[in-house]
Amino acid sequence: MSPATTPARSTESPRRRARLAGAFYLATLALGIFAQAFVSERLVAGGNAAATAANIVQHETLYRAGFAAYLVEMACQLTMIFLFYSLLRPVDRTAAQLTVAFGLAGCVVKLVGRVFFYAPLLVLGGAKYLQVFPGEQLQALSLLFLRINYIAETVAVVFFGLYAVVQGWLVFRSTFLPRALGVLGCLGGLGWLTYLYEPLARQLLPLIVGLALLGAGATVIWLLVFGVDETKWRSLTGASDRRPASTPAAPAPA
Repeated sequence: MSPATTPARSTESPRRRARLAGAFYLATLALGIFAQAFVSERLVAGGNAAATAANIVQHETLYRAGFAAYLVEMACQLTMIFLFYSLLRPVDRTAAQLTVAFGLAGCVVKLVGRVFFYAPLLVLGGAKYLQVFPGEQLQALSLLFLRINYIAETVAVVFFGLYAVVQGWLVFRSTFLPRALGVLGCLGGLGWLTYLYEPLARQLLPLIVGLALLGAGATVIWLLVFGVDETKWRSLTGASDRRPASTPAAPAPA
């Protein structure tokens, strides 16, 4: 067989793909932490609409940088989701497809929320058509938009929790990645699922964030340094390719 007709999977490098997934995972974490910790947490003054509006106006460049970081974060996360899918598909194709479905759902909800994160820039921008509204109303409206953004984040986190649980199960079963990473991923996902009841999530927030960062950090380091066991990945891929899609029906007797 000539090189031109060699199947694509024989020349693919799963280790390179794993390292790309790790790099995009790291970028997702770094951008999310910057936007959340250094922009949202710093500028949004709890339930104080006037203080929040003043912070946004005074630090508009930083606020815009946070919005840009959120968008790039989503692009990195979408790329990461599909890279992980391509790595874990040989373990269980149906479960891997579920990770894509849950991941995409979370990203879509989060992106919709980011529209509301941007909206205070419009409301507080001093446009002439907004002069019919008192300043206090514009400030309250800005805080309302940020609250909607937060609600979208909590909904997205639930989908990401489902994503993490299924992905962790796939990693645990994979044989070409350490099982400990799968366990940490499942625990982190279960933590995010507590946002189904937000009061509980708030009480457990330090534990939830700690587990999530531990699992994410361990996964990023492993993927960047070691990648995957290529021999086991290729053997599993070959076994998956050899499985018949369905058993053909026996021909009817003449």
